Amino acid sequence: MTDSTTSDPARHRFAWLTQRLEFRMIGLAILLAVCLSLLSPYFLTRSNIFNILDQSVVIGIVAVGMTYVILTGGIDLSVGSVAGVTGIILGLAVQDNYPVPVAIALAVLCGGGIGLLSGILIAYFGLAAFVVTLGVMAIGRSLAYILSGQTAIASIPDSMQSIVYTDVFGIPTNVLFLAALYILAWAYLTYTKGGRTIYAIGSNKEAARAAGLSVLFYSVLPYVISGALSAVAITFSIAQILSADPLMGNAMELDAIAAVVIGGASLFGGRGSIIGTLIGVLIMVMIRNGLNLMGVSPFWQGSAIGTIIIVALLFERLIGQRVGR
Repeated sequence: MTDSTTSDPARHRFAWLTQRLEFRMIGLAILLAVCLSLLSPYFLTRSNIFNILDQSVVIGIVAVGMTYVILTGGIDLSVGSVAGVTGIILGLAVQDNYPVPVAIALAVLCGGGIGLLSGILIAYFGLAAFVVTLGVMAIGRSLAYILSGQTAIASIPDSMQSIVYTDVFGIPTNVLFLAALYILAWAYLTYTKGGRTIYAIGSNKEAARAAGLSVLFYSVLPYVISGALSAVAITFSIAQILSADPLMGNAMELDAIAAVVIGGASLFGGRGSIIGTLIGVLIMVMIRNGLNLMGVSPFWQGSAIGTIIIVALLFERLIGQRVGR
């Protein structure tokens, strides 16, 4: 006969774990990894695991900024074009013999400035985030073509590769940067007044304003972060291939939004987490990596990824309703 007093705590712990979205998403990621490892013997090899982590860096960085924006109830469709135009700015700066750190700082500053403009138009003037960032997306892509002369900039110094192809204790520096970024982003949202204000704005903006919170500032800040991180992300991409192309960042916004939503964030704002976003990024990258290992045609990969994402979200919604999320 089982002692109910000893089984109740275990039952409560299990119930708490199943109610936590992050733990359910971790379970989904593990299940996906097991399935892919059965379909391809190369999936769980050491080299492929590092390949997955490497592929997660660029989209993972952009997804952090997108998480902040979505938590406020907004959306940023411009991250791909911001990445493209700031990548060209970085390439032109290096081409004009600016030191690499200065060129990177200039690109990040321009990305943050574009985000600031979008945030002011959305938060101060009350324009729709979808429309503003859609317009900025078109402008950014156009400027990338104009500034680059419609050609790729290939005169990137080899020294830039050090931010990607060096390692610390066997871990690539770009992966370490991604880990540090997620730790900082998680700490900010969890332990600071600013993080709590971002959640409050997404949950109920008027209530946050009535409570005396800095609604305007923290409605603009996520767009600044999103723009700046788009520039940071494209810097790692340029460092890998030593080339800045006006097409870089194309459709990046779709991957970032998908990763954040898969990670459990609500597009209505007020719900989501950085941990969930990281899991969403890994799920997205694992799906693409697994399809490549299985030799699935690139033309079919979009359909396969889209179907898996929809099924995963539907499954999570049904499970969430049953456990009373």
